Amino acid sequence: MTRILARAAVCLALGASPAHAQLEALTPVPVLPGKDVAWVPTPDAAADRMLSMAQVGPRDLVYDLGSGDGKIAIMAARRFGARAVGVEYDPELLEASREAARREGVADRVRFAQGDIFEHDFREATVVTLYLLTTLNLKLRPRILEMRPGTRVASHMFRMGDWPPDESARVGSSDVYLWIVPARVAGTWVMTRTPSGAAELVLDQRFQRISGSMRAAGETIALDQATLRGDEIRFAVTGEGGRREAFVGRVAGDRMTGEGGAQPWSAVRVRTR
Repeated sequence: MTRILARAAVCLALGASPAHAQLEALTPVPVLPGKDVAWVPTPDAAADRMLSMAQVGPRDLVYDLGSGDGKIAIMAARRFGARAVGVEYDPELLEASREAARREGVADRVRFAQGDIFEHDFREATVVTLYLLTTLNLKLRPRILEMRPGTRVASHMFRMGDWPPDESARVGSSDVYLWIVPARVAGTWVMTRTPSGAAELVLDQRFQRISGSMRAAGETIALDQATLRGDEIRFAVTGEGGRREAFVGRVAGDRMTGEGGAQPWSAVRVRTR
């Protein structure tokens, strides 16, 4: 375990929660051929907050990409009741992780796989956890955005470029971020309301931030307070005479269904943008 001991000494020298620049400074140091970032353990409080922010529970499957000593995957199973998979490149860290899972009594709910996080298939995850670098988060981002809407992604210390987090927190000297994979809603939708007839809904999207307009009965009205959280969409319109209607719905591919003004509605996307 010489490499693990050497890394542990580096971590102690840096303190329990290294600053961004300190972790960045470790990356040129050869850790293991093919490994992109040095292993630095996530503080317990930060790991707990990541999993709490992601609302991890017994129905979740957590993938920890670059799992190191296995702490987050083991915590997800032991404290939150989830199943978990840790993906780690270093075989010695994998050995230590598996032993820790056995010691904590969660080996039946946690497994560790050796592999490259950029090649490993983690599409089945409902929660993804990361303690990488911004550059590596950005490299993973296209695959993450292709995951099921509603998948939660929690990162310790490092962000996702211009994709703003849905939530963030400060835990001791650690920054913790949460993203929720948004449904893809940009485009033109034909919206059917009962008994009010049809309307056209035009949506613009930048990650989870949306805006747009509704056209009905010859009138075009800008959407108010439009939000997207996973596959849940909410917006409101204020029509002639100040009458305001709020809508909430669920997105499933090119279809949406929901309620607005106490009336059911549905929508079909006819054009993407």
